[in-house]
Amino acid sequence: MTIAALCAACVAVVSLSNASPSVNSSAVYTSSINPDIPDEVEFCGQTISLDRADMWERYDRELTSIIYTHGNTLLTIKRANKFFPVMAPILKQQGVPEDVLYLACVESYLNPRAYSGAKAAGIWQFIADTAKQYGLEVNDEIDERYHLEKATAAACKYLKKAYAKYGNWESVMAAYNGGNGRITRELEAQIANTSFDLHLTDETSRYVFRIMAMKEVMENPRAYGYKIKTDQLYQPQEYETVEISGSISDWPTWAKNQGITFAQLREANPWIRAKKLTNKSGKTYQVKVPTAKSLSRSQQKKVTYNPNWVK
Repeated sequence: MTIAALCAACVAVVSLSNASPSVNSSAVYTSSINPDIPDEVEFCGQTISLDRADMWERYDRELTSIIYTHGNTLLTIKRANKFFPVMAPILKQQGVPEDVLYLACVESYLNPRAYSGAKAAGIWQFIADTAKQYGLEVNDEIDERYHLEKATAAACKYLKKAYAKYGNWESVMAAYNGGNGRITRELEAQIANTSFDLHLTDETSRYVFRIMAMKEVMENPRAYGYKIKTDQLYQPQEYETVEISGSISDWPTWAKNQGITFAQLREANPWIRAKKLTNKSGKTYQVKVPTAKSLSRSQQKKVTYNPNWVK
């Protein structure tokens, strides 16, 4: 059975009028339909066979989980309309497959404020030390792990370095979750060439399959029951850019002078982490000031990054 009409099926009522006396005969339940799992999937330019039983089951687990985690999945699709237009060109410029976008979706659900218990931050969930290794500034006043453009470029550098080492994207992504050291050791110890063949922790073993499943749902949301209108997608904002090369004694005052609130300044520039900027080094920062029209739902431009999201 196909899952093309899952949305309708999910609201189908199952009558229990003939149930045993111990069951409330007036109760109704929604249908839960298992998705069809393909024989193979296309991912990062590769055709990946799911004929192997363990790989079929791992993909099935993640696709089922994502489909029925309605809130986070729906939010991720809507946020993608806002952030993919910024992220995708950077991946292309860096020579990284566009499917890597779905790694970020799994990492953070594209929540720009994401911060994990392991102290990983931003959409790409960088640990502070790793972020600094890849050129991101992280301190009490500035945290470029929250800078979408810079963090995306840093993630590309990290991933390309790993790809040069492993030669396949599944091992690269497993290493993004489990660490390069662990994946390198396990590939050698288990005499394997790909993370698909490794026995790993449950989280890392699931990770690549979760990314592939996220791609499937986000590229075909209506097939899995997600109905979204164009005006329900989160829209990219338009900005004017102001260069700051000195210190700022009070960001709220600075924001007010630009015609916006401090909250709107922080929303547009989440890498600003304090109410002041010391900037002893004289570094130049590009600060986004959202236009008045883009801050208004009735006036902002309505664009759809992927037409499949609203069909």
